[in-house]
Amino acid sequence: MKMEKKVTWLELFYDLLFVAAVAKASHVLLHAEHGVITFEYLMKFVLIFIPVWWAWVGQTLFINRYGQDIFIHRVFLILQLLSVMVMTASLSVDFDQHYLSFFVGYIGSRVFTMIQYFTIHKSKSEQQQQAARFLGQCFLIGILISTSSLFFDSWLRYVILYAGIAVDIILPLIGRQKLVKVPIHTHHLLERFALFTLILLGESVVSIIAVLQLDHWDLKSVLFIAFTSVFVIALWWQYFDNVEKKVSKEIQTAGQAIIYGHLFIYISMSMIAASIQLLYLNKLNYLFMLGFVFGSVLLYFMSTSLVFHRYRYTHMRLRPYHLAIMLGVIGTFIIIDLIYRVPNYAIVGENMAFFLIYAKMTT
Repeated sequence: MKMEKKVTWLELFYDLLFVAAVAKASHVLLHAEHGVITFEYLMKFVLIFIPVWWAWVGQTLFINRYGQDIFIHRVFLILQLLSVMVMTASLSVDFDQHYLSFFVGYIGSRVFTMIQYFTIHKSKSEQQQQAARFLGQCFLIGILISTSSLFFDSWLRYVILYAGIAVDIILPLIGRQKLVKVPIHTHHLLERFALFTLILLGESVVSIIAVLQLDHWDLKSVLFIAFTSVFVIALWWQYFDNVEKKVSKEIQTAGQAIIYGHLFIYISMSMIAASIQLLYLNKLNYLFMLGFVFGSVLLYFMSTSLVFHRYRYTHMRLRPYHLAIMLGVIGTFIIIDLIYRVPNYAIVGENMAFFLIYAKMTT
């Protein structure tokens, strides 16, 4: 059995930089035009969010498998901090203007992670060295592809940049059999992802505060704030009670269900945070609003169900009828809202009810 790995203070400091990065990505979803968030802005949100998430994942996984709280690893983490600062400062919906600084920040973070994998100490086991070389090679291929984007202009530049990022993300999935031989520290990884989840949850709290700061107050506003607050608390309850009490920290895997599943959890949480402000301000077309709000809730439900199922204690796993009940609840709310045009606070109240049921059923 592996010795329990603890999160260091420097890792927590590293996470702080991603607060700004996540906020910048999430704010892209607030660009509503003519009652909808255009496909362009939805795509820009995803294209901004994925490199932020993957940069964080890359260093987090290295620390999980190989990291030690020693001088050289601290140096590399500080170099990562500087790269993330550059990347975060350049995040913008205007990609062309900030492309070079974004490229330097993102690729810099990947290069430092790659170097760490290629310089794993020989005292590590042969399997650990093989896994490290494999991951280093994966990242090198992705870096080379993305770097070639500098030789192109216009839309082709972005296609090549993100092709490299896609290769970087997909290759570890293809080589899963190599990584299973060097399993992750499950307790540490769950704790790290839970801490990043707190950052995303903070975006919802920021949205509530933004609504509270508005001058107009009436019964509808009070109901909206009350329902939204309970909604966010229920989301916190559902996620963190599962992480703390319902999943086994002793299971040894490559951790890919946790890693890739959380991308969809984080995207859904960003959408939920944006929907709070957009709902209150009535910036969205009614049908688009229903699709966006319930789509984000459904994405959160499906992704958390899949992520936690693999690690949940066997006797605590959800059964098919549990999933059917939850899908039935959300489906009923959608049908009601399509038949009757309900106010925004009622939609938030429905989401609050859904998350209270989900939290109770899973915890």
